[in-house]
Formats: sequence, structure tokens, C-alpha cells
Amino acid sequence: MKTHAVALRVNERRYELEVRPNWSLLDVLRYNLKLTGTKRGCDMGDCGACTVIMNGRPVNSCLVLAVEANDKDIFTIESVAKNGELSPLQKAFVDHHAIQCGFCTPGMIMMGKCLLDESPDPTADEVRRAIGGNVCRCTGYVKIVDAIMSVGKKS
Repeated sequence: MKTHAVALRVNERRYELEVRPNWSLLDVLRYNLKLTGTKRGCDMGDCGACTVIMNGRPVNSCLVLAVEANDKDIFTIESVAKNGELSPLQKAFVDHHAIQCGFCTPGMIMMGKCLLDESPDPTADEVRRAIGGNVCRCTGYVKIVDAIMSVGKKS
């Protein structure tokens, strides 16, 4: 199968890769770049576990072809902590007990980060709308909403 050259900027680092036309961005992140924090859930864009930030917007990386991500700025959950320290949003998830099994957490944090970048003090309704495409089977969402809002109130 023919491959295509792509240049990706992931977590402020440039990668030049040969990818197959049917490879998703999620495939490349997990298997080529070994960034396994982004989770594979449904492969249909329904669960949000694979959420990353591409050019400042949240996207389901399972629905984006790697060739479509050429020359784009991509941030994964691995970019959120700095120098081994959890970000305020990550700390809030821990402090508010917004993590149970943890599978949805990377996608939820990336959605929360996007929201807080756009709206530093969101309402509960804004948070619920922002994370509406992310499925969590464990928490009931209340603690996730509380965690995101707590960071916004500190901004």
C-alpha cells in the first residue's frame, strides 16, 4: 500500500513520518509515536476517549486521518503536565475524585483544557456542554464538572 509523508507537530515536537492513507491520527499517536495516554475507545467518534487538541480545537483523533493532520499543531494528554508536575486541571481531577477507572480521563481533561482556554470561568452548563461528547461510565459526571469549574474559579 502506498504511503504518504506527513509532518506533525505533536506536543511542540516535530515528527516526519510515512503513513498509510487509512491510518488515523490516533493510530499514529499510539503506535508510531508511543503516546499511549490518548485512549482508543469506540473508533467511531462517540466516546471522546481519544480527544486531542489540534490547532486549538478538540478533535476525536480516531476520526482524523493522519494525512489530514499534516502541518497541524497537536497536543495530547502527555503535554498537560509540566516538568513532572500535574497541571491545575489534573490536580483538580484528583482533588475532586473525578477519576475512577481513568479510561475517560485523558479525553475529559483535554476537553476541559480547551474550554478553560476559551472561557476561563465557565458555568456548569458550559462545562456539561463541553464534555457532552465524552462518555464516562463510572463517575456520573458531577465530580468532573466540579473539577473543571474549580480550576476556572481560580483563573
